[in-house]
Amino acid sequence: MNSTAVAEVSIAKTPAFTAREDMEVVPPVVHLGLVRGTVLIDAGDGYVSDFREAQVAALSLVFDYEGVRVGIDEVSDDGTGRLDVVRGGVPVRIVRDRVAEAAAQRLLERFGPVEVSCYEECVELSDSAVDYLIDLEGDPDALAEFSVHAVPQLRAAGWQVEIAGDYPCQVVETARWFASVEPGGDGGEDDTTWFELELGVEIDGERVDLLPILLEVLEGAGARSLESLSKTSRRVTALSLGGNRCLAVPPERLRMVLQIVRELYDVDGMSSRGRLCVPHASRGYFEDLECALGIDAVDACDAVRATFCAPVTPCEVPQRPLGLEATLRPYQQAGVQWLLSIREGGGGGILADDMGLGKTLQTIAWLVCEKTAGRLHQPTLIVAPTSLIQNWRREIQRFAPGLSLIVMHGPRRHARWHELEAKNIIITTYPLLVRDINAYAKIRFHSLVLDEAQMIKNARSQAHQAVRVIDAESRLCLSGTPIENNLEELRALFDVLMPGFLGDAGSFRTRFRLPIERLGQNDRLETLRRRVAPFVLRRLKDEVLTELPPKTESVRTIQLVGAQRELYESIRMAAHASVRGVVRKKGIAAATVDILGALMKLRQVCCDSRLVPVDAARGIEDSAKLDMLIDMILELKAQGRRMLVFSQFTSMMELISDALKTQGVDHLSLTGAIRDRQGLVDAFESGRGDVFLISLKAGGTGLNLTSADTVIHYDPWWNPAAQNQATDRAYRMGQRKPVFVYNLIVAGSVEEKMMALQRRKASLAEGLLAGCGESLPLSESDVEDLFGSLPES
Repeated sequence: MNSTAVAEVSIAKTPAFTAREDMEVVPPVVHLGLVRGTVLIDAGDGYVSDFREAQVAALSLVFDYEGVRVGIDEVSDDGTGRLDVVRGGVPVRIVRDRVAEAAAQRLLERFGPVEVSCYEECVELSDSAVDYLIDLEGDPDALAEFSVHAVPQLRAAGWQVEIAGDYPCQVVETARWFASVEPGGDGGEDDTTWFELELGVEIDGERVDLLPILLEVLEGAGARSLESLSKTSRRVTALSLGGNRCLAVPPERLRMVLQIVRELYDVDGMSSRGRLCVPHASRGYFEDLECALGIDAVDACDAVRATFCAPVTPCEVPQRPLGLEATLRPYQQAGVQWLLSIREGGGGGILADDMGLGKTLQTIAWLVCEKTAGRLHQPTLIVAPTSLIQNWRREIQRFAPGLSLIVMHGPRRHARWHELEAKNIIITTYPLLVRDINAYAKIRFHSLVLDEAQMIKNARSQAHQAVRVIDAESRLCLSGTPIENNLEELRALFDVLMPGFLGDAGSFRTRFRLPIERLGQNDRLETLRRRVAPFVLRRLKDEVLTELPPKTESVRTIQLVGAQRELYESIRMAAHASVRGVVRKKGIAAATVDILGALMKLRQVCCDSRLVPVDAARGIEDSAKLDMLIDMILELKAQGRRMLVFSQFTSMMELISDALKTQGVDHLSLTGAIRDRQGLVDAFESGRGDVFLISLKAGGTGLNLTSADTVIHYDPWWNPAAQNQATDRAYRMGQRKPVFVYNLIVAGSVEEKMMALQRRKASLAEGLLAGCGESLPLSESDVEDLFGSLPES
C-alpha cells in the first residue's frame, strides 16, 4: 500500500550522494497517526459487488529516517532498502532497518489493529492515508480502548503518536465524575420525601450533564446493554459526549451507573429541573453511587447524608443484655442490633424471621436495651391478634420483669386510660385499636410494634387505617409472612412503616406489581428488593438453627373412586364452564372471586363429599382421603408418634373428630370458637391426647407444640406461607425429635395442581426477601389447568 502522501521529504535521486561499502543500518523513529480515513467497502454477496464509501477510524504508520519518511510498503528505487539522506550538509546513503520496522508492525498489531490489505471486503480510496483499521465497523469501545491503553504504551516505547482533529473518537482524558444529590426543589408538599440527583462529568471546569446520554443508551439497548457490560472483555467502553468526543468508562462503572439511572427513571421519573428523583429512604442508591464513582465524587449536603447514610452501628449486643432474663442466640443478638440500628435511623422495619426463631424475644430484648440506654421515655404500643395478647404478657413478665406493662383488653379497659403513659409497654388487639383509636391517637409513643403484621395487609381495612394514625418515633412489623398473596400486601406494610416510600396504591401497581406479577419482569423485582432490603430482616431456620433435628416432608396421594369421583367431575365441568364465561365477560383479574368459589367446591369434594352443599352430594359417605387419614393416624399412634392435623374447614374437623372417636383415639380440637387456646396447648404438651386437630386459621400462629413430631395437612392450599406457619408449630426451637410432615393430595385434582402454584407463590416471596426467584402471573392457561379433568384411574 502506498503511504507517500504523508512523506515530508522525497527520496533523493542524485548521484552526488556518497555510497560506502560499510553503509550503516539506521533505526527509524516511528510515527503513528490516528486519522479519519475513507474506504470503500464491498457489501455485495460474493458474486455481485456493491461498494459503499465509509468513514472509519484509521491508522497511518510511517518510519522517519533522519528526515526522510517512508510508509510500510514503500521501497527504494533500486529495491535494496537504501536511502539517501543529508547529514551535516553531507549527502549520505544509509540502509533502512527492516527488522525494526517489522517489530514495530508486530507491536502495533498486538493491540488489535489489522492491516487494511487483510480485509477482503475493503478497498482503500486513493485520497486516504490508511494503513491499519482498529475496527472496520468503527466500534467505539474498540477505538476508546486503543486510545486509553495502547497509545500511552506506544508513546512510552518512543513512538510519535498524533491524533488528528477529525479522528472519530477523541477520548476526553481529564474528566472527573460527579453526582450531586440535593433536596427536592419543586416547591411542592413532597419536597421532603424526594431528593434530586444530577449526574455528569466535569471537563476543564465545565460540567456536562450525562443523564440524557445515559438515558439514550438505555433506550437504545435497554437490559441488553447492562448484560453486555457484565460480560464484556473490554477494559473500557465509550460513552459519546457529542461530536467526536467520547468518555472512556470502565464497563463495571458504567453498568452500575446505568443500573441506578434505569431504576430511578423507570420507577420514580424526573423532576421539573430534569434531574432524577430519588426516594428519601433509598440509601442503597447513595451507597451504590459512592461505590461506582468514589466517595469524593458524590456531593451531598449534611441533611442528605444524614438521611441516606446508614445509621451508626450501635454497640454490640451481649448474649444476655442487662435486664433481660434470657440468653440470646447469635442470630438473635444480630436481630436486636438490627432493631437498634433501625430505631437509630429513625425509620421502620419488618422483622420477617421464620416462624419459631423468636421474634417476640428479640423485640423484648430490643425494648430492654432501649430502656437501659435511657431512651424509653414514652410507652411502646404492641398490637397483636386477640389470641396472642396473653402470650405477650407472659413473655414480657418472664424475660423482662423490669418493663412495666398494661394489657388493654376487656370491657373495663376504659377505666385504666390514666395509667397508660406511665407504662413502658401497652398491649392491645387489632379490633380494640380500631374502637379506641381516638384515645390512642392523643398519645406519643416510643414505638409501635405490630405482631402478625399481615393483619394489616389490606390497606383499605379499618385496622390498617387505625395503625397509620398512631404517632410513634419508630415502627416495627413482626411477620414471618409479609407476602402471602401478592405484592400489594408488602406495600400496605410499608405504608404504615414509612408512608410514601413505595408510593400510593396506583403508582405501586403500575411500577411494581403489574410488571412483576403479570409480566414476570425480574429486573423490576430486583429493583423492589433493593429498595426494601435495608428495612427487612429475614432469617430461615435452616440457616440459623443448625441444631434443629431434620424435617422430612412427603406427599401422600389418594385416588378418588366411585360416587366421590363422579361428583368431582360433575362439579368440575359445571364450574369450568361458568368460570370460562365470567373470564370472557370480565377478564381474568376481575374473575378472582368466581374462580376461588369454584375451586373451593372442588377442594371440598376432595376432602369429603359431605362438605359440599349440593343435592348430588347427599348420601355419599365414602371419603377416600378421610379413610387414608384414619389409617395413617392408627399406624403412627402405634409407633408412639404424636400428631398435629390441620384443616381449613372446621366442618371437616368435626368429621375427623367423629371418625377418631369411633376408633377410640384420644384427641383435642382447636378452632376459632375456643377461647382458652393456651389451656388446650398446655393439655396437649402435658401428654393428653395423641392427636391435636387444629383449624389453620385459628392455630396457624402463636402456638408452641414441640411435643408433636408429626404434622399432617389434610387439605393443602395455595398459600404456602400459612401452611409453613402451621408446620412451624412443631418444628421450632425446643424440638428435639425429627419432624415428619405429610400433605394429603388427591391425585390429578385441583389440590395437586395448586401444589405447583404454591411453589410459584413461595418463589415470589423468597425472590423479594432473599434476592432470587421469579414472579407469579395467573394466566388463563393457569385457570384452564386448574379445572382440568381427573386422570384415568
